[in-house]
Amino acid sequence: MKKLMNSPADFVDEMLEGLTAANPSLVRGGETGRVIRRADDSRNKGKVGVVSGGGSGHLPLFTGYVGKGLLDACSIGNVFEGPTVGSCIEAIQMADGGKGVLRLYGNYGGDRMNFDMAGEMLEDEIRTTTVLGTDDIASAGPEERKKRRGVAGIIYAYKTAGAFAETGADLDAVTAVAQKTVDRTRTIGVALSPCQVPGSDKPSFILAENEIEMGMGIHGEPGIWRDTLRSADAIADEMIDRLLNDRPEGAGNRASILVNSLGATPLEELFILYRRARARVQAEGIEVVQPLVGHYATSMEMAGASISLLFLDDEIGPLLASPCECPFWTVR
Repeated sequence: MKKLMNSPADFVDEMLEGLTAANPSLVRGGETGRVIRRADDSRNKGKVGVVSGGGSGHLPLFTGYVGKGLLDACSIGNVFEGPTVGSCIEAIQMADGGKGVLRLYGNYGGDRMNFDMAGEMLEDEIRTTTVLGTDDIASAGPEERKKRRGVAGIIYAYKTAGAFAETGADLDAVTAVAQKTVDRTRTIGVALSPCQVPGSDKPSFILAENEIEMGMGIHGEPGIWRDTLRSADAIADEMIDRLLNDRPEGAGNRASILVNSLGATPLEELFILYRRARARVQAEGIEVVQPLVGHYATSMEMAGASISLLFLDDEIGPLLASPCECPFWTVR
């Protein structure tokens, strides 16, 4: 696979240099330069800080969601590798405004270990809480929901937690709304072709020209089944069926739909999926509000898409609709 890069060793740092140069609202910091924070320095506002972190290769996730009404800081690791303990510590410190910091990140072993260590090392200095993204229904059954991976649906929690923090809510309240958002979000993806990590001599996985894999993770983790390509409507139908069959208790009749490209899949194909997903959800008597269609959580140049449903309530709905601004998501 061809890539526009200089060297694999410089891939992440040069990407971050370009990201911040193109977006003055973001500042790169930390001893290793692996933390992105808000240029307006939200620490001065005395609000609860919200931080995240994860591996590179998923833009706009994770660093792309640093901004007003979203994340205050984010640590970033190498491609498909979690951030270091040091960068997690720096992100927490940069987000701290004296009201505590919520650590909000995906349910992956390396991320958990390093953020947990960072929290322990700062416990005498900064109070922190943790919420893990666990929206990928293909990664574990309902009875083991806490073992599920965090994928594209985590951006909904960024939005509600960030919005609530802007109102002056305290750390426990911001943590609770983030957890509620995670609990009410479900995601499933489908892969059409692989991606390749910079510096690797082969793709992360192999799919035949006529194959797809339902439920594959954003790092190429195995999915539910692999079979021949079928129509967009058939794929969307199965994805929506699986999401609705896993809907949370008390889900209600209002939901946001996120149709997300995993990297190479173009907007035209995403809108074909969305039209079917929306129709299927509405047929179940669910009102669709604030839909999102585009590149929100990718896997390098992987072709494929994910669909997420966030089931709203009277608290989450207004927070999702409240203003936010970052390089990749603006609500006015």
